[in-house]
Amino acid sequence: METTETFESLVRAEFTPRSTYLNTASNGLLPARTVAALHRAALLRAEGRPLTPLHEDVEACRAAYARLTGVPATRVAAGASVAAHTGVIAASLPAGAEVLTVEEDFTSVLNPFHVRGDLKVRTVPLERVAESVRPGTALVALSAAQSADGRIADLSALREAARAHGARTYVDFSQSAGWLPADADAFDFTAAVTFKWLLGPHGSAFLTLPEDFGGLTPVLAGWVAGEDLWRSCYGPVTDLARSARRFDLTPALFSYAGLRRSLELVEELGVPALHAHAVGLADRFRAGLAGLGHEPLPAPGSAIVSVPGLGSRQPGLSEAGIEVSDRAGNLRAAFHLYNTAADVDRLLDALSG
Repeated sequence: METTETFESLVRAEFTPRSTYLNTASNGLLPARTVAALHRAALLRAEGRPLTPLHEDVEACRAAYARLTGVPATRVAAGASVAAHTGVIAASLPAGAEVLTVEEDFTSVLNPFHVRGDLKVRTVPLERVAESVRPGTALVALSAAQSADGRIADLSALREAARAHGARTYVDFSQSAGWLPADADAFDFTAAVTFKWLLGPHGSAFLTLPEDFGGLTPVLAGWVAGEDLWRSCYGPVTDLARSARRFDLTPALFSYAGLRRSLELVEELGVPALHAHAVGLADRFRAGLAGLGHEPLPAPGSAIVSVPGLGSRQPGLSEAGIEVSDRAGNLRAAFHLYNTAADVDRLLDALSG
């Protein structure tokens, strides 16, 4: 874990926001090293040089994400969106299978199950998901942290309930990977986009699978899914990758070039330090809200704070240089490594006016 001085010096060297940016739940800021890597990647194309280094970046990102989520790199597939990964899982289920989901969860982890049209999709409140697993439930799909309000799922209880009833589990780490410790090995499938708390560009996402691929078929497989990429460019892929790479989607190479540097920074600082910093600021905001007579939606231990009735303040706050979100009438603030106590106090001052 980094010392406080090292943590702060690294952050100062990497980030130069021109606003009070409290909107990581929408998009994370890009570190300076990531911006430089994107520039170098673009120059390779502009100057007509080989793109081999960019393909190497994809593999480095796969390995880094594997370390962050506690699985071997052979169990990590690289893609572009959670919705695409969810679609592969949805396509694997037999007609009539029951999928247990959470009310108002993010669309990307839900919609592919609904558009199938022949699955039994059951929806329950987040706090009841573990107790709602029952015999015949084929899959439980949910986000580790809810996008709208930051509530954290009781994943331990879910895992035990799923095991007891023979259900598989699919967890979306998009709003948690990078500040909340993630254990992908505890679940059958997990996914995450990387442009939020992992500080990457848009266009990259990961899927983790069991060693036996959990019965999934790589229905979106293209040439990058072959064991030998450059011998899989024409005709059907006859030799799929032995690893989870058989589920890869053609990578947005520039995105992975930048993401490699972002993941390096996350690893340098360490998720425990990022967790302590972000949640500490969120708790400071919660305490300040109480002093103003506002009560956020309950989300203990979360880096995301959502305040009912204040969403209409978002445009004015943005004009004042404070970036937050309006979600269903709620003001959502999300705290990460580049935020400070002064950022929290500025938002509280603005809300008190």
